[in-house]
Amino acid sequence: MKPDALSHRSVEIELKLALPTSHPASLAKRLAQTPALARRKATHQHLHNVYYDTPEQILRQQRVALRIRRIGSEDKPQWLQTLKMGGSNDSALSQRGEWEAPVPSAELDVATLESTPWSGIDPDGTVFQALAPCFVTSFERTSWLVRRRGGSVVEVALDIGQIVAGDKQTPIYELEFELKAGQPAALFELALQIAQTIAVLPLTISKSGRGYALAQDDLDTPLRAQPPKLSSKLPLSETARRVLREVFCQFTTNLNALRNSDDPEVVHQARVGWRRFRSALRLFKPVFAGGELPSWQAPKVMLSFLGELRDLDVARIDTLPPLADVYSAGDEYRAEAWRSMNQSLIHAAQLQRKAVRYALQDPAVGASLLEITHWLEDAPALSALKEAGMKPDKKLRPWAKRRITKLHKQFKLALKDANTSTATDDVNVQHQARIQAKQMRYGIEALESLLPKKSAQHWLDQATGMQTRIGATRDLVQAVALVARLEVDRELVGFLRGVAVGRIKPR
Repeated sequence: MKPDALSHRSVEIELKLALPTSHPASLAKRLAQTPALARRKATHQHLHNVYYDTPEQILRQQRVALRIRRIGSEDKPQWLQTLKMGGSNDSALSQRGEWEAPVPSAELDVATLESTPWSGIDPDGTVFQALAPCFVTSFERTSWLVRRRGGSVVEVALDIGQIVAGDKQTPIYELEFELKAGQPAALFELALQIAQTIAVLPLTISKSGRGYALAQDDLDTPLRAQPPKLSSKLPLSETARRVLREVFCQFTTNLNALRNSDDPEVVHQARVGWRRFRSALRLFKPVFAGGELPSWQAPKVMLSFLGELRDLDVARIDTLPPLADVYSAGDEYRAEAWRSMNQSLIHAAQLQRKAVRYALQDPAVGASLLEITHWLEDAPALSALKEAGMKPDKKLRPWAKRRITKLHKQFKLALKDANTSTATDDVNVQHQARIQAKQMRYGIEALESLLPKKSAQHWLDQATGMQTRIGATRDLVQAVALVARLEVDRELVGFLRGVAVGRIKPR
């Protein structure tokens, strides 16, 4: 919005992308050279933003952001006050109410808020009186205005700078596509053109969201599953959309955190998010009625790297430590061999984490994830769904029960196979049973609010228990395989193999 605009409501429609680059200084030049932006004039601004909230963070709790923005230099500034409300935090595509107007100084202006919904937030003025600065975002913005056939107009903005909260700071490397005219599909069309040569990642958290997280030492922490609350009155198509968006958000949010965080739980939750996404696609497969599903061929290498990193983390953190004293038994030579193995695993994990981060800089990975994001927002497979043979007036609960009942039957068959397998194929068969248990568990968690409470909990307990039992054996076998590939004392490898054989139930 221009500085001289009046304060009025508009809907900000924006696609946010993170830039997982190791060369941020060259981003503007590389973007300007892409076919989508070449020969278009770029504008440059320095934007300094102060965000306000109460000590209790009343605004954050209501998904409201209030800021004062300084445009230009300190000696000749322009000031804008902006109120943003609503919007979802489970997609890179956000739609929020926005009220923005020029103000005379860097101070908040309560009179400007009179033409906004502020009175609903602060009917007696006490919230405004308690407002104080919480964090600052300061960045250089390079922007291009792209007019396309069909009348769509998109502003492309590259933001490079930092967020500061007290004595903490974090960098900003973001690309935003804001719709000025036309339909949201224009944002994805332009973004996908740029993503062919520039590495991107869908970004579900706003700058203000990152600022709050930074202030609370909560930035880049693992995002765990948060299944959406579902109503039996929802259409099946909307149910599918909500579930798929949440699980994909878990995956991409943890991928973004992985760029900066060494926390093994971030890796774990990224993999959980991806498995939940794949499981949800299978869960809702009858819904798609032959529609084309998104492809994930491009991220396969990155996903395999991610899996190898998780295996290394599980081996060195969970599986092997309980065996350390059993192996050493007070023998210093053996204790040193164990310490050497542990260092080798740590080094291997560090290298593997670098491999994952390098893979995220492949433009094909980001383009694929962006296509999936578009599919979730606007794909014909979701927007024009056949209700899996159900009439529109049919209720959702019976469908959910049928789907989970089918998964439970498949789980029981897998469990039977695992219990009757021979010693030679025991590990592989039990691993397949574990996968089936995960699929049933993820399905129940996704549709829990639509399922009979007693049977859903019983089946969930069954799946979780089996997953835990089989998982411990599988993790040990995997750990032995990893250790055997490293330069580790052969006697130690032999000990671990012996333990693994002992864990596999003889036939």
